[in-house]
Amino acid sequence: MPRKPRFNLPGIPQHVIQRGNNRAPCFFHDADYRRYLDDLAAAALKYQCQIHAYVLMTNHVHLLVMPLVEYGISQMMQALGPRYVRYVNKRYRRTGTLWEGRYKSSLVDSECYLLTCMRYIELNPVRANMVQRPGDYPWSSYRANALDDKDELVHEHPVYSALAASRRERKQAYRELFRHAMDDATIDRIRENLNRELVLGGTKFKDRVERMTRRQTRPGRPGRPKLRQD
Repeated sequence: MPRKPRFNLPGIPQHVIQRGNNRAPCFFHDADYRRYLDDLAAAALKYQCQIHAYVLMTNHVHLLVMPLVEYGISQMMQALGPRYVRYVNKRYRRTGTLWEGRYKSSLVDSECYLLTCMRYIELNPVRANMVQRPGDYPWSSYRANALDDKDELVHEHPVYSALAASRRERKQAYRELFRHAMDDATIDRIRENLNRELVLGGTKFKDRVERMTRRQTRPGRPGRPKLRQD
């Protein structure tokens, strides 16, 4: 079965996930997380991608990335994945694959879902019962987006920048978004679009993407199409 073509639209963020093979760990010590982030920063710079949010979980990675050029994310991930695998195999004297096939991605409608997607990503450790608050987890962008930590990997998206005029006020406004838990319907919507590599967005945004790419942006209905009755 041929691989599903990817969306490659500069200036539109994508939610990216890459899982460990068979859900096995891909990070084993703090040095591994730091190495991945260093490799990610280098690849993002080389292939002109901006990282708006990320979280490194034990056995998978979530990224919110905006490519500035066509195929930027594909090139970034193609460079990042094998490079990190070589590091892990050498450090732990192992062989073989580390990742579960190719990464998955979903286009994100910035106006409707950018901040929601950032919250989803940075709340992963809380949902996994690893920490009680997102700021307690060291391997995510939350501290850069919501607190005072400096993280050169993280770039402000214009939607985030529009939260407030000053940096301090933006962080405060962003923290306010985390006062309430995400509802299950929103979480399911994000997961479905990501796993099926579709589009997380409103109707107008999906219509525009379909016109630009001539690709389906919505989940298809199961079964054969109904015959028209005249």
